[in-house]
Amino acid sequence: MQKIECRLTVFFEDPFWVGIYERIYNGRMEVCKITFGAEPKDYEIYAFLLENWSRLRFSPPVRQATQYEKKQNPKRIQREIQKSLESGGVGTKAQQALKLQQEEGKLARKQKSREQREVEKNQQFALRMQKKKEKHKGH
Repeated sequence: MQKIECRLTVFFEDPFWVGIYERIYNGRMEVCKITFGAEPKDYEIYAFLLENWSRLRFSPPVRQATQYEKKQNPKRIQREIQKSLESGGVGTKAQQALKLQQEEGKLARKQKSREQREVEKNQQFALRMQKKKEKHKGH
């Protein structure tokens, strides 16, 4: 049996409300950062996820440390949930995954701009050669 775990943490990161959506599947964690404007209500977040699920850009999968789950007391689970709500922080694995996604985007932008510079350079060269040929045609 496979286990899928999802977690959405919404917190205020000046000046916007930000949501970190983590999903863990087959021991690999992927993270997506969602920026909201004003403070979102629960039903707005749910509607947003339903409408934009296919457009969410998740980070590349990061290996998750295997954890053996044993049955926990429901009261302990409630205390842990309360503790996580008070801390409001995002896990370091999620931060690493977001950083990895940011780096990949940076590399893709660099590659694209490099190709664009090459194309411009070739066009300028072709234009110079054409002008050079036209100068010699008349003589």
